Amino acid sequence: MSASQIILYVLIALVILSYLRKFLNNRKIEHRDAQEIREKLKNQNNILMLDVRTEPERKTGHIKGSVHIPLNQLRRRLEELEKFKNKEIVCYCRTGSRSLTAAVFLQKHGFNVSNLTGGITAWNYRK
Repeated sequence: MSASQIILYVLIALVILSYLRKFLNNRKIEHRDAQEIREKLKNQNNILMLDVRTEPERKTGHIKGSVHIPLNQLRRRLEELEKFKNKEIVCYCRTGSRSLTAAVFLQKHGFNVSNLTGGITAWNYRK
């Protein structure tokens, strides 16, 4: 086997491991649809919406009352969420992918989290 074949196989294995990791993480997190979250927000006050999109994305619109911490700042701004440990934190982004990453990270740090399925795109669609 040549060195280029070995490198190719290693790259393929890394891609497969990456997808497998995402799949397994996806199963650990509760996924909530827009309608379910709207109902919870009407009837409960122990829920926090966390917007993990970039600042330019947030300027195009956001869920009223949500906290904004972009995904790339979440690690260093984690202490800002400590006061919400008694709430369910529903992470959202544009379509639900980055927010899943945020939810997995927060869950590992002891937070009660879920992911908004379809992100703000689904939220805006289901008004």
